[in-house]
Amino acid sequence: MNRREFLRGATLAGTGGLVGVRPSRVAAEPPPETTKLRLIKTTGICWAPQYVADDLLKAEGFTDVSYVDMPLGQPVSTVLAGGDADLSMNFVGPNLVRADQGDPVVFLAGVHVGCFEVFGGERVRKISDLKGKTVPVRGLNGTEYVFFASIAAYVGLDPRQDITWVVHEGDEGLKLFAEGKVDAYIGFPPRPQELRARKIGRVIVNSATDRPWSQYFCCLVTGSREFVAKYPVATKRAIRGILKAADLCATEPDRAARSLVDRKFTPRYDYAVQVLKELPYGRWREYDPEDTIRFYALRLHEAGLLKSNPQKLIAQASDWRFLNELKKELKT
Repeated sequence: MNRREFLRGATLAGTGGLVGVRPSRVAAEPPPETTKLRLIKTTGICWAPQYVADDLLKAEGFTDVSYVDMPLGQPVSTVLAGGDADLSMNFVGPNLVRADQGDPVVFLAGVHVGCFEVFGGERVRKISDLKGKTVPVRGLNGTEYVFFASIAAYVGLDPRQDITWVVHEGDEGLKLFAEGKVDAYIGFPPRPQELRARKIGRVIVNSATDRPWSQYFCCLVTGSREFVAKYPVATKRAIRGILKAADLCATEPDRAARSLVDRKFTPRYDYAVQVLKELPYGRWREYDPEDTIRFYALRLHEAGLLKSNPQKLIAQASDWRFLNELKKELKT
């Protein structure tokens, strides 16, 4: 199935019919101040809405939509702050750390709940068992470490003292865990699907289903502060395209997964469709992204990774006006 058939089958084709927004409302808005939009891509496929949104974004008036490659595990705020991209979904924790350190980024909307899964080896059956154990991460400021640190802090561990971190490159951490050389592994789609298929380890935290993680967004749309300030209409239109794509992932996971494979964002259709069916992409209207920032900011402060309090971060690095408008427009 090609992209045109995908969109036609989903009854989008440049309109908002599937998700309730009237085409006349979109047409009545001013055009985007820029027709160029630079997004980010990694090997993780939980950002699926950002990838299947390409044609929806073109329907919003963007004629030049491109994707900047970024290694999995790096906060997108570093790419946004460097001027190499304009906007992207990304895991909330690492970007809170970077925003606290001064990266000029703005949190704009929540997209989906749940994403990461923590796997334990023979000696780990719950998070508190990580005390004195060894865990692999790509870096001590990256995505895996930040999420692991927040989870450890939540159960009373000090991630700086209680866990031995092994810094590795690429997929080495997965290999070490599969060989029993480390005690736990945190995976982002499609890695959890692969580990479960290979029957490696046991899931001790699934952020899509286990409280408290399932009560908060995993990924927020984050924008360059300069882009948001300079191009507010374009920002709103970009967020709308991504949120409409999130609804599409929720209602048409098979079609969305096929699009991901056809456009070479991931090679495995079976893992892709499993991810789209497991993650609750349709809940972006129900959750409050401010609650997500408060929750993770408190956890990261406990872990010694944040200096600012949640309210200061919300005040200096969030802008929900576009989301509030879109929640009214994009009715279920």
